[in-house]
Amino acid sequence: MRVPLSWLGEFVDLAPGTTPEDVHAALVSVGLEEEDIHRFEVSGPIVVGEVLEFVGEAQTNGKTINWCQVRVAPGDDVAADGGPAIHGIICGAHNFAVGDKVVVTLPGASLPGPFPIKARKTYGHVSDGMIASARELGLGEEHDGILLLKNLGIDAPVGTDAIALLGLDDSAVEINVTPDRGYAFSIRGVAREYSHATGVPFRDPALALTVVAPVTRFPVTIDDRAPIRERTGATVFVTRVVRGVDPTRPTPAWMIARLGLVGIRSISLVVDVTNYVMFELGQPLHGYDLDRLVGGIIVRRATAGEKFTTLDAVTRTLNVEDLLITDESGPIGLAGVMGGANTEISSGTVNVLVEAANFDPVSIARSARRHKLPSEASKRFERGVDPHVAAVAAARVVQLLVDLAGGVADDLGSVYDKAPAPQPILLPTGFVSGLIGLNYAGDEVRDALVQIGTSLVEVDGDLQVTPPSWRPDLTDKWTLAEEVARIVGYDRIPSVLPVAPPGRGLTRAQTLRRTVAQTLAATGHTEVLTYPFVSEQANNLFGVAVATAGAVSAGAVSAGAADAGVSVADAGAASAVPVAVPVAVPQMKVANALDGEAPFLRTSMLPGLLQIAHRNRSRGLVDVAIYEQGLVFRPEVGVTYGTAVLPAGAARPSAEAEAALNAGIVPQPLLVGVVLVGNDVRHQPGLPAVAAGWQSALAAVQQVALATGARIAVRQGVHPAMHPGRTAELFVAVPGAATASAGTVSVGFAGELLPAVADDYDLPAVVAVAEINLGLVFAQADGDLTVTPIRTMPAATQDVSLVVSASVAAAALRAAVAEGAGDLLESIELVDDYRGAGVEPGQKSLTLALRFRGTERTLTAAEASAARLAGVAVAAERFGAALRE
Repeated sequence: MRVPLSWLGEFVDLAPGTTPEDVHAALVSVGLEEEDIHRFEVSGPIVVGEVLEFVGEAQTNGKTINWCQVRVAPGDDVAADGGPAIHGIICGAHNFAVGDKVVVTLPGASLPGPFPIKARKTYGHVSDGMIASARELGLGEEHDGILLLKNLGIDAPVGTDAIALLGLDDSAVEINVTPDRGYAFSIRGVAREYSHATGVPFRDPALALTVVAPVTRFPVTIDDRAPIRERTGATVFVTRVVRGVDPTRPTPAWMIARLGLVGIRSISLVVDVTNYVMFELGQPLHGYDLDRLVGGIIVRRATAGEKFTTLDAVTRTLNVEDLLITDESGPIGLAGVMGGANTEISSGTVNVLVEAANFDPVSIARSARRHKLPSEASKRFERGVDPHVAAVAAARVVQLLVDLAGGVADDLGSVYDKAPAPQPILLPTGFVSGLIGLNYAGDEVRDALVQIGTSLVEVDGDLQVTPPSWRPDLTDKWTLAEEVARIVGYDRIPSVLPVAPPGRGLTRAQTLRRTVAQTLAATGHTEVLTYPFVSEQANNLFGVAVATAGAVSAGAVSAGAADAGVSVADAGAASAVPVAVPVAVPQMKVANALDGEAPFLRTSMLPGLLQIAHRNRSRGLVDVAIYEQGLVFRPEVGVTYGTAVLPAGAARPSAEAEAALNAGIVPQPLLVGVVLVGNDVRHQPGLPAVAAGWQSALAAVQQVALATGARIAVRQGVHPAMHPGRTAELFVAVPGAATASAGTVSVGFAGELLPAVADDYDLPAVVAVAEINLGLVFAQADGDLTVTPIRTMPAATQDVSLVVSASVAAAALRAAVAEGAGDLLESIELVDDYRGAGVEPGQKSLTLALRFRGTERTLTAAEASAARLAGVAVAAERFGAALRE
């Protein structure tokens, strides 16, 4: 909400020299957030000039310019820029005549841009200034010709300061209005808050008007057959009629300036008046061409499939929940959102029907979102409008149309008022002090509540508080206590850090989650936050579970056989890698989605991360390593969610009801996603760049494993979004299993994206990604890092080359050898994968480097060889492995 200071000063007294910063500071003290300061960004000398004569001069480019003589100071006085009273100025516009008063920007002036004005030689003349248009002054978008003061109803003396004359010396403060404080979407509401903050008197503009009831009733029918939330769509509907409006009357300059500062462009006098009153009083209004109405007005819900053309010339298909303003010809307005093209105010309108209504906030909010038509009116209605100000606002419009447009107030009109009265709230004595933690005197509480407009009645020592009509957010004693704290002053509340009770702290899951985030950040990844809304196609592509490639299980790594972390399998375990295809997955669709192209809740973290990677690369950040922890939404097939109903009243639900409510919540596992694009290591002197690839993704997985103490291993997998042969399925061994292969849980996948998928996101062909289900990892992890004592005895190293079928995964073979070799084996690494001469077709030779070490003495060569052969025996039993000769 933007608030021009000159407008604010009509309802409260601003001290001389008050700046926008001062107003911001005052409003912040009562809980309104400052946003920005808006000015016209013009500086003088800018004066009123009179065109004395001009000569049209044709140019070689086909353009005709006017060499003008313009008086900018009376008589022989010195002009505001120190020059002569008459200036020669080049002008390309042709909409003026001799004797017209115009706005002249003299050398030394500055216009928005900034655009400094100085004398310059052009078209064979020295142009000593510029005759300005409305757009050049920041007063609107009109740029077809120069601004003629007669079109604004102004006849000021030559040399008058045009900045003050046109209101260009005004400024506006912008504040953020929270959803519960809709009354602050008006100058009236902000002035009241400024009064609370500074103590200056508040002059309510709603009390300065005399509302005259119409004598002749204009027919209005409220026919809401589909009420929402136990209240009808329209609780107040006021109409007034003004006849004989002069459509040629201009909008006054002061009104154009104020509307410009609040962000509204001037359209026509009648429309400008309705917009002006909306900002002044917070009541949205609409003007109809009375002569184009057919019969009376009916407020009703739309019928299924009904069509309506709004003011923006778009024909819309309506929903049965949409509230309509209609006449006998059909819809003439989408209530609280936008009017219709068939009864709009035009240049020929002379008789105006003014509408001021109060509509149901939920109904208006749904219609605005459904039709993607946010407007200043809907913004106010969905936050709640004072129902008692409708008649006042209509009277204010009538007053302005009579004064400015030459109209005559007619006795035709109507008043429909079924607004519910505010309900009283019982505020117990001492409740505010107990809730806020500060001792408030009884008079302080009463004074604060009276200031915000409540009425008080003492009942058995307590206060019965009736909120004002403009504060629908005051619904209970807690909201009243918050208002007392706000009005008395937040600075009165002491800042005291609570002492944490002993024996508590972060839960195990919270600790692990923070450790994962800190570890990834410490290893060069940047944490980001993405929207949880994606397209159906993205969910179908990324939301499926990774599958194991081939029927051979890789098993797991023995706890005593290898370091904690990631066990990396070979990328080519099979001669023909299967390729997964996208399938439809169960999804949750958002009602009234903000983006119609992304109306589904995410089932994977990767779509949002890929969009952020694309956005960063489009801005020149080509090396990207990002991650995010968050919840995804994975409904189960055949399960209906959200059917359980909260029990009535404030009582805690029973165990059965609580279980039913929990069962109605979509499963939301905690995942971490990682995306790496570009170089993992940048080019440096003596060191070439290292591109990110599947190795980078697995390195990130290893960091997660180290952070959680989990033992994450990999096997080749397939996924519809991933590159065949460069996809790893991630799994963890179940703690406490008799053997490493006794049980595993799949927790995610890592590798490289399918190049076609990367291209869809406008990313390079190689994009490394990883996604891990942290909930499953936390459940299987022991929570502590496994620390293996350093063995000080000399090591015995041996290699073994085993010939196996090409379909056997290297990780599976390595796990078998490690299991058979036993506790003497300190480490085992794959060092070679050979397929060629000397190896039968369909087979491969895998070479493993083994390192043995004793804990108390040096191992003999025979002991190391025996352990190696024991490992070979297990491999031979499981996979038919044979020693390569």
